[in-house]
Amino acid sequence: MESLSPNIFVKDINETIKFYQLLGFSLVVTVPETGDNLVWAMMAKGNVTFMFQTFVSLGEELPDISRQDGASMLLYIKLKNIRAFFEEIKDLVPIVRGLETTFYGATEFTIKDINNYLLVFAEDE
Repeated sequence: MESLSPNIFVKDINETIKFYQLLGFSLVVTVPETGDNLVWAMMAKGNVTFMFQTFVSLGEELPDISRQDGASMLLYIKLKNIRAFFEEIKDLVPIVRGLETTFYGATEFTIKDINNYLLVFAEDE
């Protein structure tokens, strides 16, 4: 495995950005790239990276994610050889979403851990 980037769900991206800027984090990228209607943002400070996403932007995807404040997160883990890893664990853990290629070019799959947290494994193939 190569990295872990928490995707933390929030009600207000703009207020979240302001708060984390107070802590010295820099805004790396947003979706959309400009405007007041942001649905996703990545912020970083040193080697620490957080992704923030609005509850609203989830729509009906990933219904197992709580839509309440606090402790609602999806852990996004990048690794190499995702297909081999998927084959290795697919019968051992609850699969929420199978292998798929995203609109941004990553191959991903999602599992649920024993504490009901979702882990997304991804590779830029």
